[in-house]
Amino acid sequence: VQLQASGGGLVQAGGSLRLSCAASGSTFSRYNMGWFRQAPGKEREFVAVIRYSRHNYYSDSVKGRFTISRDNAKNTVYLQMNSLKPEDTAVYYCAADPGSLILSSLFTPTSWNYWGQGTQVTVSS
Repeated sequence: VQLQASGGGLVQAGGSLRLSCAASGSTFSRYNMGWFRQAPGKEREFVAVIRYSRHNYYSDSVKGRFTISRDNAKNTVYLQMNSLKPEDTAVYYCAADPGSLILSSLFTPTSWNYWGQGTQVTVSS
């Protein structure tokens, strides 16, 4: 599967952005899809995941501000980011899993095999 992320940009603190990740292939609806981010000098970290069952999970740092969703007809997963903070500044990556990972593994970046190219999000104070 190939992933193409888009939607990043520069926004002031308190603002909003919506990231998109378009996936190739005909079995998108069976995939777990995730968003991760990596700030300069830091390791890649979990942000949100939406399972093929549409159950979703969030990191504590974004819970209540970010919303992950998917449109299986468009092979696309979204990350709506509201109330952005300067500490949200990072390169955001989408990832795909063909349903093979157990729940606990979904939160670990190294568990995922398919990655998009990343999109930069910069939040100014």
